[in-house]
Amino acid sequence: MPPRRVAVIADSDTRWKWGASVARQIAPEHALDAYFLRGRSTPTERQLAEIGIEPDTRRELRAAELVDDEELANADIVVLAVVGGTALALVHSLGLAWEGRLHRPVTVSGYVGVVYEKMVDGLLTRAGTDLVLANSDHDARRFRSVFASVGVDPGSVVECALPFLGGAPYRPSSDRPFTVTFAAQPSVPKDRASRLGLLERAAAHARLQPERLVLVKLRSRPGEQTTHEEREPYQKLVEALAEPAPANLQLVYGNMAEVLDRTDLLVTVSSTAALESMHRQIPTAILTDFGVREAHGNHYFVHSGCLASWDDIDAGALPQPDPEWAAAQGIGRSDPYTAARARIAELRAADPLRPLPPLRPYYTPQNAGIYLDGILRNNGFDERGRPLPVPLGGGGRGRVKKAVRAVAGRGAGKLYRVGRQRLAPALRRWGSV
Repeated sequence: MPPRRVAVIADSDTRWKWGASVARQIAPEHALDAYFLRGRSTPTERQLAEIGIEPDTRRELRAAELVDDEELANADIVVLAVVGGTALALVHSLGLAWEGRLHRPVTVSGYVGVVYEKMVDGLLTRAGTDLVLANSDHDARRFRSVFASVGVDPGSVVECALPFLGGAPYRPSSDRPFTVTFAAQPSVPKDRASRLGLLERAAAHARLQPERLVLVKLRSRPGEQTTHEEREPYQKLVEALAEPAPANLQLVYGNMAEVLDRTDLLVTVSSTAALESMHRQIPTAILTDFGVREAHGNHYFVHSGCLASWDDIDAGALPQPDPEWAAAQGIGRSDPYTAARARIAELRAADPLRPLPPLRPYYTPQNAGIYLDGILRNNGFDERGRPLPVPLGGGGRGRVKKAVRAVAGRGAGKLYRVGRQRLAPALRRWGSV
């Protein structure tokens, strides 16, 4: 009998971490197949090594190639660790490709982190998978309410927790310096001035507390892509500090769990690392220096009791989350994937001669044809869920054209400025002679 297999389709390093961790939770005995979608944020070897979950098999391909993949169709479970639009395109297209098969995989979708914006938008693109994982009781209640209101089965929502919450509880140690870890985010805040300001404050704290070690935990190296684009990497901003960085300020990479093993205070604007830290009972500060704003995601932590500024941290603040709030976010739960495993077992326990019901996404050509068509085409599918023809050159030609247009545009702009600033005044002078 062939080994049971769980396939994870992922489009970035962060989503691979989530999807692979979910797979280990819901099917720990299954072989793990990785399908990495080719695109801007396809994870690099370094990023995969940092996450530390090694698949049994791995492939890199376009989303549209999945519809005819027999190995994927024969998997026991498929975890969609992708952005919402891609999840919708896959549920629609795989659902059509698998319709009528005696066996199809159990499909699972969910969210990589906290859901603080575009909740309905993201949720309805994931509707139609057999399980939609909610990371907390709070999220499960919201998801079920939306599904019930639009006619999607609310029973597909299964409460669990973020799959990478784990690690040993925090214990202070005298064998190392007191360590403050700032968990950086690629796009929060986004602009250069704010990011440089955060780095300046981290450096100022290191100077104020020379006995402490201040780590800036980085997500990616310059040139690498992650789920969110990072235009102002801290590795470059450190060179722009008003004063040279103190020796006790260090930029570090590595697995977040391992960095938390030596952390005494986690500081962030709104990174999911805050939940990992809280789960391990490490003091955690959610920064307010740029305000408590939906745009930054730190509004999610309003009731946590962990809001603090760098001034508070300088003064010795060591925030701990409110227990009731933490429980509502799924923090501190033991084995939160019991219900998900039970749901999968229930689906698999049905009569083997009767296939699972077809995948039915919420969005269809009848209720949202224009919206669905755009999403399908963006992911390489036509309305029937079939792959669109791939242009010769695989799209590279379009990038070349774009680059040529950009260069030509810059050249035209330069010629215009020369004409306006130099040639035109000269012609006017000659005309007055």
